[in-house]
Amino acid sequence: MANKISALPITENRPIFEDLVTQALKHAKSLGASDAAAEVSEAQGLAITVRKGDVETVEQTRDRSMDITVFAGQRRGSASTSDFSTQALRDTVEAAWHIARYTAEDPAAGLPDEALLAKKAKHNLSLHHRWKISVSEATELAIAAEHAALQCDKRISNTEGASVDTHEGHFVLGNTRGFLDGYAYSRHGLSVSPIAGRGQRMQRDYWYTSDRNPKNLADPAAVGRYAAERALSRLSARRIKTGHFPVLFEAPLALGLIGALTQATNGGALYRQSSFLIDALGKQLFPSHINIDENPHIKGAMGSSPFDEEGVRTQARDIIKDGVLKGYFLSSYTARKLGMVSTGNAGGSHNLVLSSTKTKKKDNLDAMLRKMDTGFLVTELIGQGVNYVTGDYSRGAFGYWVEGGLIRHAVEEVTIAGNLKDMFSQIVAVGADTINRGSKTTGSILIEKMAIAGI
Repeated sequence: MANKISALPITENRPIFEDLVTQALKHAKSLGASDAAAEVSEAQGLAITVRKGDVETVEQTRDRSMDITVFAGQRRGSASTSDFSTQALRDTVEAAWHIARYTAEDPAAGLPDEALLAKKAKHNLSLHHRWKISVSEATELAIAAEHAALQCDKRISNTEGASVDTHEGHFVLGNTRGFLDGYAYSRHGLSVSPIAGRGQRMQRDYWYTSDRNPKNLADPAAVGRYAAERALSRLSARRIKTGHFPVLFEAPLALGLIGALTQATNGGALYRQSSFLIDALGKQLFPSHINIDENPHIKGAMGSSPFDEEGVRTQARDIIKDGVLKGYFLSSYTARKLGMVSTGNAGGSHNLVLSSTKTKKKDNLDAMLRKMDTGFLVTELIGQGVNYVTGDYSRGAFGYWVEGGLIRHAVEEVTIAGNLKDMFSQIVAVGADTINRGSKTTGSILIEKMAIAGI
């Protein structure tokens, strides 16, 4: 069986993967398993890094895996292998079965309810776009991005490099409740990180572009120039006085606020009692002008999928509606622990979009600065200072001091602090300067007031 796996393209291996999954499930049942699930996957990638025009690293990867989970009632065992031979398949199933028989019972263990499985999922989401790019072509793109950054201004003195990466994969997932499906996927990107200034007055920044379809990537020269402009704008950095001020999160950082919500409303955090949003379902968390929608079926989007990692069908839904929390993020296991039903989020969220009914088309970043008038624009966060049990939030930050709606100078070596509940409830405005990163989309977010520790 192993010799039948074709070298390229990986999507041609779909029938072989389906056969492997079917064999694994059949063998698990023959051993006496009450249920079983199996996934066979393969992925390949290329990553190029250059610095000052020279190639630093070239990494080509190709990985494959067969993961098997076997149930003996409510006992569960798992095993995996990268060997796709018939004997390795049987050995892996038997290893999982052996584990399951000697594992303690867990009332929440088991496959998803059959009624929730996406047995007839539509595959028109445009998730796979292969990038036929050679090592030399990828190198040229990375060098072009870095060169554009270096040529932007004489004060760009160095770089931490530029990179181009491409990744594609394919998987087939199946279980003993009649689910058997899979799909191909891809993601590609380009990034550059220039350094501005000299001696003790040096600043670094970066920018990147990513998409499932390489045709949608931004022009390398444009990425390089913008990264350089961001680095240059940091050269005026100094500290500010301690106080309580309005804070505007630049759109790429505002995505982190959505991430904080998903972390706190994840089923694992909720059933472990390690979230500040326990029993928050149906409660007002945000102002009434704030909505967060989940839509797993946007064509070509990074967070799109017809089903989750368990085969449960995904569906569009409201997470926040008029400021009220309408949904958690649950897998089959965490849903059972909470006495609820899976939301199709085993593996994470799908295309979350935060919006405000107050946002107008003209509300770009300049307009948001005018709305804030005086305060702190945050463009970089440092450290992981978020306590999801209490909601306390404290992060090192870099950004810009704003007065009269205009940026006056860059700001460094400060800390912003608050509590996520207060931050959510004090969102004043959301910009039209939307950005997408991965499975999340939002514009810049203005918070009424936060503590800033400076000098």
